[in-house]
Amino acid sequence: TNNEKVKRGSVDVHPTEKALVVQYEVEATILGEMGDPMVGERKECQKIIRLKSLNANTDITTLARRVVEECRLIHPSKLPEVEQLLFYLQNRKKPGNEKHSPRDLTPFEGMELDEEANINCIDDYVELLYEDIPEKVRGATLILHLARNPDNLEELLQNETALGALARVLREDWKQSVDMATTIIYVFFCFSSFSQFHGLVTHYKIGALCMNITEHELKRYDLWQDELQKKKKAYILQLRSKVTREMLQYLKEHEKALKKYQGLLSKQEQLLRVALYLLLNLAEDTRTELKMRNKNIVHMLVKTLDREDEELLVLVVSFLKKLSIFLENKNDMAEMHAVEKLARLLACDHENLLNTTLRLLLNLSFDTGLRSQMVQAGLIHKLSLMLADEKQGQLCMCILYHISVDDRFKSMFAYTDCIPQVRLGNGLKMLMKRGLKLKDVLIMKMIRNLSQHDGPTKNLFIDYVGDLAAQMGAEEREEYVIECLGTLANLTIPDLDWELVLKEYNLVPYLKDHLKPGSAEDDLILEVVIMIGTVSMDDSCAATMAKSGIIPALIELLNEAPAYLIDLMHDKNAEIRKVCNNTLDIIAEYDKECERKIQSEKFRWHNSQWLEMVENRAMGDDGEPFMFGDDGEAFMHNGDILERHDLFYTADGIIPADGTISPEFFTDYQNGDIGQAGGFPGSMNPDMFGQSTVTPGQRPATTYGTRPDEQFFYSYAGAASR
Repeated sequence: TNNEKVKRGSVDVHPTEKALVVQYEVEATILGEMGDPMVGERKECQKIIRLKSLNANTDITTLARRVVEECRLIHPSKLPEVEQLLFYLQNRKKPGNEKHSPRDLTPFEGMELDEEANINCIDDYVELLYEDIPEKVRGATLILHLARNPDNLEELLQNETALGALARVLREDWKQSVDMATTIIYVFFCFSSFSQFHGLVTHYKIGALCMNITEHELKRYDLWQDELQKKKKAYILQLRSKVTREMLQYLKEHEKALKKYQGLLSKQEQLLRVALYLLLNLAEDTRTELKMRNKNIVHMLVKTLDREDEELLVLVVSFLKKLSIFLENKNDMAEMHAVEKLARLLACDHENLLNTTLRLLLNLSFDTGLRSQMVQAGLIHKLSLMLADEKQGQLCMCILYHISVDDRFKSMFAYTDCIPQVRLGNGLKMLMKRGLKLKDVLIMKMIRNLSQHDGPTKNLFIDYVGDLAAQMGAEEREEYVIECLGTLANLTIPDLDWELVLKEYNLVPYLKDHLKPGSAEDDLILEVVIMIGTVSMDDSCAATMAKSGIIPALIELLNEAPAYLIDLMHDKNAEIRKVCNNTLDIIAEYDKECERKIQSEKFRWHNSQWLEMVENRAMGDDGEPFMFGDDGEAFMHNGDILERHDLFYTADGIIPADGTISPEFFTDYQNGDIGQAGGFPGSMNPDMFGQSTVTPGQRPATTYGTRPDEQFFYSYAGAASR
């Protein structure tokens, strides 16, 4: 014999219905062979108490007392708790007013009911499916309200009669009522939202039915379009004739037909949205997706891109994006010219639709042929305009990058704002992120060049000042640090708090240490000096620099400056030569020693060709007479050739042999400052210096017996024989 003992348990509210849930435990006691009681298994059970009479006017105290009296599973001591739960149920919002899950469809026209669906009345709803079309629609709608609550799906799954009736009505009568077809498909869509119920949907062949329904509705849409075009042409012909009563009557009929068409189109798009969403859920299984592809699902979806309903378009583009990862589907999209239709959607304001469209285009942009279609559809210009969008800019840049890979399309970017957009904003963000992560010198060099531009560009670097300052360390490569420091030095931004940056990253000791001669390469020292100049624009930073002892280090560097300037005095760059000459002139005014060195270097440069010839002759062994002085001593000897004043031009040359004229007179001569009034002996003015006038076509002979308009020399041997 068995004896069951029930233990009273807890009470709680039902998550979606107006009901209480009582949890209790049943313990089975078994009598043994000797009649001794033995403890058997324990079962956890629950009882649902549905409160049909509960409404806003119900007396909660009376109802709670009645529930406790009639349900022996609830202990009388729990009466206050039951009252509280009933009060909560009385004021809880209906499930229909709650937000739906992301995968759920939004309610559509025709779902409204004047009564609340109850799972206990499911059999009554099934009976309605055997009546006429209006009753079938009502019964399906009541079942749909139950199916939209996930807690009811398990119970509906067990009711094969209800599901079988729904599938039968859809299969037999879907052409008779768009509302009925939409509602029944919606019921099965609720099941398709969960992978464990896909077998149920497949069992009733709802996916195949949805494919047939979608194909049929698209054909109907084409017929509607043709009919509208015919009526539009007829209307235009009427307008060209005189205004008559017949034309006015025709106009009214045309407007009435158009209004009817818009209503039919709205219902059709609801049906397509539910059917395609169900197919998208089932396409999680690639085998099912392949079956859809064999029934031309891609062609159907691409044709649907011509619609205007944004919610439907989001679904269609999402479906195409999922399909686009397979080669066969991608080829179908290319054949149907899907890119041209997708380009139209880039002008929409629907954020979700725009994002999904860009993701689909990104998938398709890996194909060369589809990239050509994108260019023909004008996507380069459209995507360039969207680069500034924070949410869509990254996707646009990826698509444009794929297009730019093709040499045929690179020149087209010059006619857009793509390059300036990439340089600024997100482009800088990505460059900075990659450059700092990989320690890439070339990327940092590009960033440094960008930081040189005045205007709003420099303000974009404020967010990265800390990242750049953190790169100043001995462990980093010097060429990498040069670019980071150079970028910081370019940021002459008044609002930037350099004092905080110097303290936060302890940059003052770093700058001071790298001012010492030989502590680093010249390029790094230069950037350190520029950096000091940038931060010193802030008065507080300038005071900090002065206290740190940096000023003597800068003075020490200045002492080495003349040597560098002299080296650059003959640089190929005209601007560099100009700056060096002007700077050296200033230095010469204040330092006599530097003045002599500068004059000597300028003389060397202006006479470099002559000095080179003299030095080369001195190294030879031909023993020409003019290579030696009157005393037979070689001109070159062991001294500096510039100290041999007797080698300078004499007679009708520039400098007399006694050496009384210094090299600076030659510089003045080259600049055109000599030969005017008060010139020196040896000039070409006969009135002032007693020299004969040179006849036209002749030049005065030099000390070597040659004239400047003759070839200077042919060879060393030829020159000696003269």
